[in-house]
Amino acid sequence: MIQYLQLHKSFEKPVLDGVDLEVREGEMFGVFGPSGTGKSVLLKTTIGLIEPDYGNVRVDGDRVYGSGRAVLRRVRQKVGYVFQNAALFDSLNVWENVEMGIPESLLRKLSRKERTARIWDALDLVNLSPVDVIPKAPSELSGGMRKRVGIARAVVGRPRILLWDEPTTGLDPVNTAAIERLIKRLSEELRVTSVIVTHDIEGGLLMCDRVAMLEGGRLRFCGTPEGFRRSDDPVVRAFAEREAAEAALDHMEIA
Repeated sequence: MIQYLQLHKSFEKPVLDGVDLEVREGEMFGVFGPSGTGKSVLLKTTIGLIEPDYGNVRVDGDRVYGSGRAVLRRVRQKVGYVFQNAALFDSLNVWENVEMGIPESLLRKLSRKERTARIWDALDLVNLSPVDVIPKAPSELSGGMRKRVGIARAVVGRPRILLWDEPTTGLDPVNTAAIERLIKRLSEELRVTSVIVTHDIEGGLLMCDRVAMLEGGRLRFCGTPEGFRRSDDPVVRAFAEREAAEAALDHMEIA
């Protein structure tokens, strides 16, 4: 379980303004909202990548802030993070990029053979051929393949929680649908808790058990996909209709 407790964060202006949110164990939870409303910041607070000005995060009962480095390390070991645009290291090949997802404490205990098996399994899980991609640099891969390598890096450590930061950004509708099917399959097969920040509302509604919408740094909606679709909140409805229109335009441009 992940609990976001009265989170506040400001840069030049408030980005998170008292967000209270609970993600249940084993569920797929989507986070929507206009650009700049704190979605990615919320995700990063989960593992201490961005520290809130006020409030805290609990992961399986552990307080992420104020509990010391050992607790933070324990939290991070159970979380896999899929960064926006994959965030692969250009100077490393696919093998080396995926290997970085294995926690250091575990990496020291694994033999070369065991590391190889983990990396191959992770690439297989995301439908990439290890033989073909392992020696390649990120620059030699397509956008969709880079996304999959980033996902392999997130799952290679066998986490209990997966955090997805705009996993389909920059992809065409065909690849977007393929990555969303992969997210749902992995979440179910690996039996993990998933939090998915996404701009693709329809995809998020199809994937997730529950969804939330942030607006102006505050929680505007939290509930089921059906509840989101039927919401009579004018802000929620206007956002959903605007995003649906933009998605339809994108599909027309691709066609």
